[in-house]
Amino acid sequence: MSSTLTAGGSAPARPDEDDGIVFRHVGKTFVTEDGTTRALDDVTLTIERGQFVTLIGPSGCGKSTLLRIAAGLTGHDEGEVSLFGQSVQAAQASKNIGLVPQSPALLPWRTVLGNVTLPQQFNRRAGTDRQLRDPVELLESFGLGEAIKKRPAQLSGGMQQRVSIARAFAFDPAVLLMDEPFSALDEFTREMLRGELLQIWQRNRKTVLFVTHSVSEAVALSDVVVVMSARPGRIRAIVPIDLPRPRDESVLVSGKFHELEDRIRFELKGGWNRGS
Repeated sequence: MSSTLTAGGSAPARPDEDDGIVFRHVGKTFVTEDGTTRALDDVTLTIERGQFVTLIGPSGCGKSTLLRIAAGLTGHDEGEVSLFGQSVQAAQASKNIGLVPQSPALLPWRTVLGNVTLPQQFNRRAGTDRQLRDPVELLESFGLGEAIKKRPAQLSGGMQQRVSIARAFAFDPAVLLMDEPFSALDEFTREMLRGELLQIWQRNRKTVLFVTHSVSEAVALSDVVVVMSARPGRIRAIVPIDLPRPRDESVLVSGKFHELEDRIRFELKGGWNRGS
């Protein structure tokens, strides 16, 4: 798949239905009692339909802010944002956005099935324009068939996050926004869920915008990694991940994989050694 991601230049003048997530010269400044903080500056980026794109950068660089702008949870002060030719608000209304936060945010008194069906219960009209999957079948596809009647406290952290991801698929969204969903998990569970996410993505091919601090995770999952600079967040580099899919263990230990890791770490350090 060829990449049409652009940074710091001109984005397409007018989105159409083939566009994925489009940011045009987006800027964001937070105003507090202590003054103002410039979080994002002139972010221009186009993510193709069906791409898995990861944002990575130092803490406070605006990765999560950019994702929250795409989700409609945070407004932007400058520029334009669209999802498949729709405004963020229209995409929200049609439930075309699935969000997976850092913590599962499950209701403790509801079962796994009750948590996954919650969005449908509160947004009955939102899914009438497309065929929704049966929630039991959805959970079974995520390997949660035996946990349907359990409550969150009866599940491991990894299983809770799997429920959270399944819930994001409740309305079969076109876009999946994932904000460091594995950051609180131990390394073994994180690697296991990363593999499961890749398998799920291979089957569904959603357009994914993923945020992480892990270089290896970014390379393992992505079609493209977008490296952001320190605050105010700007796009420093765009690194295509030209590794074959599906990505089995042989790919993840290959020399090419490690070369891509090194390239991203170089960009994260600011390219201090560029040209040397």
